Amino acid sequence: MSKSQDLLSYIRNGRTMTQQEMLRLIVQLSIPSILAQISATVMFFIDASMVGHLGAKASAAIGIVETTGWLMGGLASAASMGFSVQVAHFIGANDFESARRVLRQALVCCLIWSFMMSAICLGISPFLPYWMGGSEEIAHDASVYFAIIGLAGIFFQMEGLAGSMLKCSGNMKIPSILNIGMCVMDVVFNYFFIYILDLGVMGAAIGTGLAELITALLMLYFLLVRSDMLRLKGFPGSFKPRSDTVGTAFKIGAPMGLQHMLMGGAQIVSTLIVAPLGTIAIATHSLAITVESLCYMPGFGIAEAATTLVGQGIGAGQKVLTRSLARLSVGMGIVVMTLMGILMWIFAPQLMTIMSPVEEVITLGTQVLRIEAWAEPMFAAAIVCNGIFIGAGDTLKPAFMSLASMWGVRLTLAWYLSKDYGLKGVWLAMAIELTFRGIMFLTRLFVGHWNNKLKLKTKEI
Repeated sequence: MSKSQDLLSYIRNGRTMTQQEMLRLIVQLSIPSILAQISATVMFFIDASMVGHLGAKASAAIGIVETTGWLMGGLASAASMGFSVQVAHFIGANDFESARRVLRQALVCCLIWSFMMSAICLGISPFLPYWMGGSEEIAHDASVYFAIIGLAGIFFQMEGLAGSMLKCSGNMKIPSILNIGMCVMDVVFNYFFIYILDLGVMGAAIGTGLAELITALLMLYFLLVRSDMLRLKGFPGSFKPRSDTVGTAFKIGAPMGLQHMLMGGAQIVSTLIVAPLGTIAIATHSLAITVESLCYMPGFGIAEAATTLVGQGIGAGQKVLTRSLARLSVGMGIVVMTLMGILMWIFAPQLMTIMSPVEEVITLGTQVLRIEAWAEPMFAAAIVCNGIFIGAGDTLKPAFMSLASMWGVRLTLAWYLSKDYGLKGVWLAMAIELTFRGIMFLTRLFVGHWNNKLKLKTKEI
């Protein structure tokens, strides 16, 4: 048994933990996920740089549909977490039979969901660039890119489901290694399709889809065949979706899905605000977001660890321990992302130079990144708190809090400030909103009733 699994068994078996043990457990679970998140960002950084060096038009073609792609990815994540949180709670209660029962149903439901999402993506791909305010010169590349990425969404869904199941069982290492491998494959495949076969923007989409397919197959193998707690090999059972499991998944995932839809819609509106500012602004906005992700990906790594800890803690009925682990996780996230924000402020010009050779893009990107750097501490609080609430199955109120912040603060300010300050005004609005959201989430963490356990059935009906 690994050190992290040994400490996780303390939670499941009701043993007390010292603060040092809690901190060690958070670090041990977070590090693999942080490394995977950072590597994913670095590889995506390289990927975007490859496209960026094809010119501002190529970057703009991807940038104009990028937010819609995030929306679809968010809906896939919501579907996966609706089932994964149940699995974490059952594992915390040492009920592995019920955990496998949920897993079987999750595979069927998420596969059906992914086919629906891919069909929608293919259907809207010819029209999406025009809906987003894109010009004729980038519309064709943008449509092709989105269609291929949408088709690959089936692989993305299954890879995400298998990865979240493994993580909720406490196995952060295998998903992290496989995600790092996916990033390496993505860069290799993209180089081959973009440059060797000279497919440009379309090549970037093909390379990403192929990397996702291979990773999904490997992730499912480690989940269904090799996992000690969740493998289905040797444990037969029904794959038929049942009302209790699907109903609980809907209760957890629907608020997340609604949040992703409206947050994705807000990102789309944000893109519509940026689009009239010109091709340079669109390209800068897209590339700067990629650079900024270097800062917040460690926060998502810690948030994933927090989801596992909180999910198993609540399943084991250890509310006091769960609160302590949650608060320590948030503190770690704030420290790490504050340091990353300082580094981003210092090295913003160099990072943008890697992304694009266009001087106007480098200058404008440096300015907006230095604005955003000030928001990183509270952005960390929002990210990790959200992971905590997901682990607790508390998704409805945080969803409404995020939506109110995004639509009421960010978009309103972005629309107003963009008139006088252009793209810098849009990013200033983003920084203000992220700080506001972080304060709201911290308030709920310390005074809210987020750790009321979901009532999960442990026997087959």
